[in-house]
Amino acid sequence: MTGLSERRSVQPWMVSLHGGHSSAYCDHAADSLRDILDAAIAAGYHSFGVSEHAPRSEARFLYPNEHELGWTLEKTISDFDQYMIDLPAIAAEYADRLDVICGFEAEVVPASTYVEKMLDFRRRSRPNGKPLFDFFVGSVHFVNEIQIDGEVEDWVKAMEACGGPEALATAYYDEIATMVDALKPDVVGHLDLIKRNVLLAGIEGWTLQTAKARAAADRALEAIKANDGILDLNTAGWRKGLGEPYPAPWIIERAVKMDVSFCFGDDSHRISHVGEGVAAAREYLLQNGVISVTTVRQGGERVVYLL
Repeated sequence: MTGLSERRSVQPWMVSLHGGHSSAYCDHAADSLRDILDAAIAAGYHSFGVSEHAPRSEARFLYPNEHELGWTLEKTISDFDQYMIDLPAIAAEYADRLDVICGFEAEVVPASTYVEKMLDFRRRSRPNGKPLFDFFVGSVHFVNEIQIDGEVEDWVKAMEACGGPEALATAYYDEIATMVDALKPDVVGHLDLIKRNVLLAGIEGWTLQTAKARAAADRALEAIKANDGILDLNTAGWRKGLGEPYPAPWIIERAVKMDVSFCFGDDSHRISHVGEGVAAAREYLLQNGVISVTTVRQGGERVVYLL
């Protein structure tokens, strides 16, 4: 068996800090967490961040698929409680094969209470007193409490509530800046996720990149830099048929000028996603002026790897 140190010397940049979603804890994932971790080893990862979705704390935010499955709010909360029990034990089980970095992905709803709820998860401890989580991902999946990462009809509803695509993009990036200042996440997920449904909605993509929208994106990047966040180069954009990952080159250009750090995220929700697009993402970053990635180790220590 190849040792961890040998794998590191081959591909030291091969780390994902966003993904590892699995069927026991996530309605839109497949495969067990152990299957996901086995796939991570096979894909060549030496370190792999698991960042399961934190539960939404009101039933009105349950996803359509959760309703179809008969899931309740209580079940989603119970599943995450079980995740917090299972993850450290599974990480220890894989310690001789893979550095499993324990994390979660925050939610920004309900707007009035999410901050304290997410920070409470971040403060959780293991029985030995050490922090339960090594890191967490701050992501925005809702604007004005309307989901923008699911059905296109919801994206349109969010757009109409804001007053148009430019206003939606502006509100989205401002929501990210607010979230980053409040939560100070280690990683900020899929920064321009707002573009996911734009073509399906019959909207011209440029309307999300007006001067006003770009100024809002700059505010989000400034918040990430000020709070020492790491920007997720998320390969799911390719998987969603967008022709590029998250974020787009124009955002990377701005991030480079601000000296914002990057990491990889395969945003895996099944074994076929694990490692998907990461080699291409490395080339993408290099082509756009990024020469290193920053990762988090067990215990929260940060390490920079040249690409």
